[in-house]
Amino acid sequence: MPFFSDNILLYVAVGNEPYLTTYNGTYLRTTLPAMQNVQTALIKAGLGSQVKVTCPLNADVYESSNTFPSGGDFRADIHVYVSQLVKFLSDNGCPFTINIYPFISLYIDPNFPVEYAFFDGNATPLNDGGTIYTNMFDANHDTLVWALQKNGFGNVPIIIGEIGWPTDGDHNANAQLAQRFNQGFMQHISGGKGTPMRPGPVDAYLFSLIDEDAKSIQPGNFERHWGILTYDGLPKYMLNLGTTNSGSLVPARNVKYLERKWCVFKPNAKVDDPQIAPSMSYACGLADCTSLGYQTSCGGLDARGNISYAFNSYYQINNQLDDACKFSGLGTVTKSDPSTGTCRFGLMIQPYYGGAQRKHGYTWTALVLILFLWTIL
Repeated sequence: MPFFSDNILLYVAVGNEPYLTTYNGTYLRTTLPAMQNVQTALIKAGLGSQVKVTCPLNADVYESSNTFPSGGDFRADIHVYVSQLVKFLSDNGCPFTINIYPFISLYIDPNFPVEYAFFDGNATPLNDGGTIYTNMFDANHDTLVWALQKNGFGNVPIIIGEIGWPTDGDHNANAQLAQRFNQGFMQHISGGKGTPMRPGPVDAYLFSLIDEDAKSIQPGNFERHWGILTYDGLPKYMLNLGTTNSGSLVPARNVKYLERKWCVFKPNAKVDDPQIAPSMSYACGLADCTSLGYQTSCGGLDARGNISYAFNSYYQINNQLDDACKFSGLGTVTKSDPSTGTCRFGLMIQPYYGGAQRKHGYTWTALVLILFLWTIL
């Protein structure tokens, strides 16, 4: 994954969070050699001093022995591998890239102090030997700083590869909290104050620009809803990125949709029809039903609404093909928008054809590939 500034390639990221515990050690021995190979290629191309190699890691590669940032060190079971990777970064003047997600801490720990995830100053302060922390980002970031210092790499620069908040798929994932977190983060770092252990500008990449309806949901249904824009480029909430005086995000222009029609559950069909369960399972398995659930954007739908949402998701992803709304005779096409309240029944964007070659894949976000990363200085 490349990082750009003024059309100049600054970094090349090798892999993404390869030391996650869920990978069961698969990439422990291959990540560093891959980075070394890329570094060698850059040197041969005469770019060794201009382009830096990095590897985005998850914040679980370090931990604290005493719950305070000052207790930070690399996780014991992977200590040797992380140390070798950081030595490579240090020797080559490369940054340590870390992904920090307070939302995920809240998601996996019901006892996590909610206010500590945000930047409003409402959380109970954490006093680490006289250093005060009022939000998780600063504390997590400085736990890494302590880990680097303890292992002799206190001068390695740090990049926040990903940080953000999702808007759906979980009861804590909504536009209100996402706006609060992202705007709070922007304001928190905009003055260049940094963190207690690393004063100065923070180099960070906000995740993400747009929703990804085909992303793996193994970590949770929220994974498809990190975007500050919807799948068709509409802003989800007000957000000032510091580039203008306005808090308004610019929507995508000239988006062309397919015909305004939706696939819904037949009005005269019965909700106890034995074909409903396999039909919904099929539709949700191939489309996206992550907006259905407790306190999600479509969590208020009744049984008929849930079925309709699943049917329509599959129908739209298949470009409104007639056969995609059959479902054993349970589906029917309507031109009346079934969207209600916070629940939006999507419309497919017109397929994009580049030149004479068809671009295959019918996910909403795969129609046009957008890579949009900006550096926050």
